[in-house]
Parts: sequence; C-alpha cells; structure tokens
Amino acid sequence: MTLWFVRDMVGSMGRPIRIEYKGALYHITSRGNERRKIFLDEKDRTQFLRILADYYDRYGILIHAYVLMDNHYHLILETPKGNLLKVMHGLNGSYTGYFNRRHGRVGHLLQGRYKAILIEKDTYLLPLSRYIHLNPARAGRVKKVDQYEWSSYRGYVGREKEQRWMESGCVLSQLSTKPARARRKYKEYVEEGIRKRIDDPLREVHGQVILGTERFIEQTKELLRGKVLTPEIVERERLQEHPRIEEIVGEVARRFGVKPEVIRAGGTRGNTARQVALYLSHRYTGLSNEAIGKYFGIINSSGVSKASARVTEEMLKDKRLSTLIHDVSSSFKA
Repeated sequence: MTLWFVRDMVGSMGRPIRIEYKGALYHITSRGNERRKIFLDEKDRTQFLRILADYYDRYGILIHAYVLMDNHYHLILETPKGNLLKVMHGLNGSYTGYFNRRHGRVGHLLQGRYKAILIEKDTYLLPLSRYIHLNPARAGRVKKVDQYEWSSYRGYVGREKEQRWMESGCVLSQLSTKPARARRKYKEYVEEGIRKRIDDPLREVHGQVILGTERFIEQTKELLRGKVLTPEIVERERLQEHPRIEEIVGEVARRFGVKPEVIRAGGTRGNTARQVALYLSHRYTGLSNEAIGKYFGIINSSGVSKASARVTEEMLKDKRLSTLIHDVSSSFKA
C-alpha cells in the first residue's frame, strides 16, 4: 500500500484522522443535521443512488453494500484510486445541493463531517455487510430484511436485479464459489442476526478510525509514521490522472464548431457549449471550483457547482444533450 494522505490527527479538536490510500476499504456513515431526515421520499432516495452511480463512473469507486435510512446512510466503500476525500466531498455536496433545490431550503443538510472507518477487508467485510443490511429490521422498519427496498440486500440474495455499480462478489465469494449457493448462505447468515444476538463489529473500532486485527492496526500505524502530507501534494498527484481543462474546452469547441474563446466568454445566454464545457471540467479535471471558476471568469466559485448541477438536470430531460455529452466525454475520460 502506498499512503497518499493523512490529515486531522486527533488532537485538541478531537477530530479523527483521515487515512487515504489506493485500495482502502471504508465504512462510511453520514447523518442529517440535528438528526433530521435527509430522505423525505422515494425520489430523494433514487436521486442519491443516481449520484452514487455517477461517482462510481467518475472516480472508479467500488460499493460493497449500502442502506439508506430516513436520517442517515451507510456505505461500504472501496477506493482503488485512493480518492476518498474527493469522492465524499462530491457525493455529499451534490446530494445536499439537489435536496436544497428540490425542497426549497438552504444551509447544511448533513451533520458535520461524514464518519469514515478504515476496514480490514478479509476479516471484517462480511460481518460489516450483515450489520449494514440488518439496519432496517433492527429499526423496526420491516419484519424481514428483504422487505426493505433501499439497501443492497435484495440484490445480494437475488430478490431483484443488482445495480450495475454494486460489488457483492467479494462478500459472497467468502461463502461459496457457486453464485446460487453463496446467495442462499448469505441470506441465512444475515437472517441469523434477526433470530439471535450477534456481535456489533463496530464495537471493535480502534482509535475511532480503524477496524481490523492487531496486525492490520500496526501496519496502518506504521504507514502513518512520517507520512503526513498536505492537501496540495495529494492534489498535484491526482491532477496527473485527469485531462487538462484546456483539452476539454478544445474538444467541446471542436464538437460545437466554435472557438474556445466563445466558450470561455461569460454573459452569453444560451451558450450551450460553455455550459457543457463547465460541466465536463467540473466532472473530470479534478480541479477545485475556484480554479475552474477562474478559468471561465466566474467570480463566485459556487457558481461552478450550480452550473454543473443544472446541466445534470437538463441531461435527465434532454436525451439528445445527454448523448452528446457522453460522446464528447468518451474522448478524455479518466
């Protein structure tokens, strides 16, 4: 493992560290501000899963399990590219923006920082997936685990078609090499947690951030020694994996038959090429909103996120626009 980034060491502020490296596996939890609901209806939950699928495509993450409750969600998330902070900032930010626009509200939706626990895959992935899938039944939302629609469990056990971005194979393969038998054994394994008391794996978390054997914990601590880097170092490394903003604008200009200067020029209504370039730059360059805004002459960096969100919504309504954007992006996807 090559450690990329550590920050917020537990200190006077009492905030747990963030550990980020290629191939890291996490249990992620994010809760509503003041314990308020973050999903009000089916449309909200569907949109969250749509954003999750988008980030699977954009950043190459693997989702091993999820459950969406009313005022919080759980994910088991793996980052082959070591990009946890980028993924979670975008995921929570995108959903908050959607929720506030749809429900006519402003301000924070989620309570502080998300919680990310580094997981030892071989030892804890299986029991942690069960813990997550049992949430709705334990909360009294359903009597049977497979009755709850908004988790990955039904796909795991074959009750419905699994989402294309779900990665259940790592869990199921621990039970059997034969898919049908693995699903059946996993169902029995999870339902065991309803019939009798089982240990909560999260009670064994070390130092608020690591769940694993003593050997895994010591290996992780060894990685931390002398490896504290600044965000700028990580960002420079990451930018090498992404297309330059000039490449994106040039490609969009070519497809639309306009000059790059037209795309960068502000104050022109109906400048679709500019909107597409902004969206693709926000999606693929890995640059901050401030840097993208500066390039396009946008004073308020939040305008970049808003412009990108508008294009995302337009793509849902306009199939021609969606096809065009996917066609353009295929030439430089990371």
